[in-house]
Amino acid sequence: MMTVFLVVVGITGSLLAYRTDIDRLINPQFFAKREPGSKRLTMGEIATRAEQIEPRIQVWYLYDQVPDSVSIRCVPRKDPKTGKSYAIDFDHIILDPYTGRELGRRSEFDIKSVNRENFMGFLYQLHTSLAAGDGGWAFLGYVALVWTIDCVVGFYLTLPLGLSRFLRRWKFAWWVKWRANGFRIHFDLHRANGLWLWPLLFIFAWSGVMFNFASVYEKVTCSVANCRDPGMDFVTSFKGHVTESPHLDWRAAEARGAELLAQQAALRRFKVLRPAGIALIGNVGIYSYIAQTSLDVRRDTPDTAVFLDADTGQFRLLLTPRPSSGVFIGAMLRAAHFGDLYGSPLYRFLVFGIGFVIVVLSYTGVYIWYRKWKVRRVAGTRCVTPVATP
Repeated sequence: MMTVFLVVVGITGSLLAYRTDIDRLINPQFFAKREPGSKRLTMGEIATRAEQIEPRIQVWYLYDQVPDSVSIRCVPRKDPKTGKSYAIDFDHIILDPYTGRELGRRSEFDIKSVNRENFMGFLYQLHTSLAAGDGGWAFLGYVALVWTIDCVVGFYLTLPLGLSRFLRRWKFAWWVKWRANGFRIHFDLHRANGLWLWPLLFIFAWSGVMFNFASVYEKVTCSVANCRDPGMDFVTSFKGHVTESPHLDWRAAEARGAELLAQQAALRRFKVLRPAGIALIGNVGIYSYIAQTSLDVRRDTPDTAVFLDADTGQFRLLLTPRPSSGVFIGAMLRAAHFGDLYGSPLYRFLVFGIGFVIVVLSYTGVYIWYRKWKVRRVAGTRCVTPVATP
């Protein structure tokens, strides 16, 4: 029953490992050609430019991670005449990071009509929720939980019975006997692939539970690790103020965020490596300044950020991936799931390949089940001639 969903998740996950590269291939209009000697704009300048180009929008967040394009998540402002939000047909505006020129607009989250421009956004929705909204999101959480259990049971079933010559007997489970019959080859492909790649398969299954079935993940993880996260405590308890036009503009917020993060780095003894993103959480009046630091596991979307008041610039919170063992486990799982483990291109390629391995495991698993089911069915319907009694 899981096969169809695992195949969808596996193939889409493989493609999403190279999301930007594929997007550049199919949507070259969203990527700029850098002129020699041109200087990159700051994140604050890019955000300001976006709101100047389209006054009806408010920038929500942007990540400065692609060398030739900046995709800015935006939301509509309220029309002062009507008090209602402006009607816009896009949720991202893309700018040239060197000139501030608009490269295009698209709606990544509106998948009612799938086209070339929002194709990667559609794949993301398909991967995370089967493109079915909250219901699909919750359903994939159950699939991930069953898959996790299946990983553990599958590993156990490869173990030989008894301890006598354990390793010598177990080694046969790790190889494929190519000269055997078709059923045995399918069986060995299923078992050997599952064993060699078991750590990654388990990580993807359990991280799927973390994303889509958080209550179960937190209950299990927090029973074995300290999951206290000051960041989440702050988010759930902080009472701010709604603002569309904070006193600090984007340039000032970026400068103040960099200053506060440098202070925290000196105080807590970590290194700030590069700015990575900026966001305005308008419903509580907070800016978030994101940067890659020596604490981070991911490179494209780091987990270190400083929060500051959008009006006064006052420090509110430092968010890092290492306040506790439980939070760091979550950061590692996110990095492993997104193919961004310390920026390793080799690991990203491995994530690309694991999606197709999942397809192979799903196919061979169904094939093995079908053959065994067929044998049981034949055995169950076989006629037995009654013995005559005197």
